[in-house]
Amino acid sequence: MESDKIDIRELHWMMDMVQSIDVGLIVIDREYRISVWNSFMQNHSGKSAESVQERTLFEVFPELSREWFQRKAESVFLLKTKAFTTWEQRPFLFRFKSYRPITGAEEFMYQNVTLNPLGSATGEVDHICIILYDVTDIASHKRDLELANAELANLSRTDRLTRLNNRGHWEENLVAEFQRFKRYGTKSTLVMFDIDFFKKINDTCGHQAGDEVLKVMADTLRKNIRTTDIAGRYGGEEFGVILAATDVEGGVFFAERLRKNVEKLVVTYEGQEIRFTISLGIAPADEEMKDYKQWLECSDQALYASKHGGRNRLTIAGQT
Repeated sequence: MESDKIDIRELHWMMDMVQSIDVGLIVIDREYRISVWNSFMQNHSGKSAESVQERTLFEVFPELSREWFQRKAESVFLLKTKAFTTWEQRPFLFRFKSYRPITGAEEFMYQNVTLNPLGSATGEVDHICIILYDVTDIASHKRDLELANAELANLSRTDRLTRLNNRGHWEENLVAEFQRFKRYGTKSTLVMFDIDFFKKINDTCGHQAGDEVLKVMADTLRKNIRTTDIAGRYGGEEFGVILAATDVEGGVFFAERLRKNVEKLVVTYEGQEIRFTISLGIAPADEEMKDYKQWLECSDQALYASKHGGRNRLTIAGQT
C-alpha cells in the first residue's frame, strides 16, 4: 500500500513537471492521435488539452505539412531513434505568435524540435514524444548579426558619399571582367569620366556644394546604367563604368546619353544653382592588351584627350 502511495506521488510530480516546463510537449501514437498536451502548448496554441485529446495532429494543425512530418515521424517509429529539426532547417513546426520581450519584433516563434521514441514494455515504439523549444531569441540575434555583417561587408565595398562601388571593389570587378574577356572573348567596354572644372565648383560654391554635385552625379549614373553594368567612384571627381557584353558602339551610345543627361542637370544647394558637364573616355577591351591596367590606361588617355579637346565630349581610345 505504501508503495502505491509513492507511485501515485511520483506520477503527480511527473505530471506537474510536464505541465510547468517551458517547452512544448506532445505525445502522439502511430495514428498521430494526441494523448499528452502540456500547458506550454495550450498557452501558445490557444487549444486546451481536452479539445485536442484523441484528435490527430493534422486535424488540430491542418497547415502542418503532412508529408514532411510523417516522413520524419516514421523514421522514429521504425528505427527507434530520435529525430531533430532546427529553426534554420524549418523556422517552426507550429505557427505560434512570438511574445518574447527581447525579440518582440518577430512575427512568429522560431522553434527547434526533437522527436523522441517512447518504448512500451515489449520494446515496441508505439508513441512519440514531440518536444518543442522556443529559440526565437537565438534565431533573432543570429539573423541580426548576419544582417549587420552583410551591411559591414557592403560598406567595405561602397563609397560613403556617392553609394557607388568604391575604387578597390570596382577595380576588383574590372580585373574579373578583363579575365572573362581574355578567356571567352566576350565584348566589353570601359568608360572613364570626370566632372569638368570640379575644383572651380569647390572653390566658388564650397566643398559641401561639391559633395552635393558628386551625389547628384552618382544618382544620374545609376539611372543610366543597366543592372549588368558596374559603376564606381574611382577617386575625387572621376568615375568608371564597366559595360559588360557591350561593344564600342554600345559604349558610345551609353556615354553620349549620359553626357547629355548631365548637361541638363541643375544642382541647387543653399540657393545656388550649379550646372556642370562631364568628359568621357571609352576603351573597348582588346586582345593586344596585356592586363586590365592597360585597359584602364587606354580609357584614361581617351578621357584626357576629351579634356584637352574642349571638355563636355567623349573620345574613343586610339581615335584621338
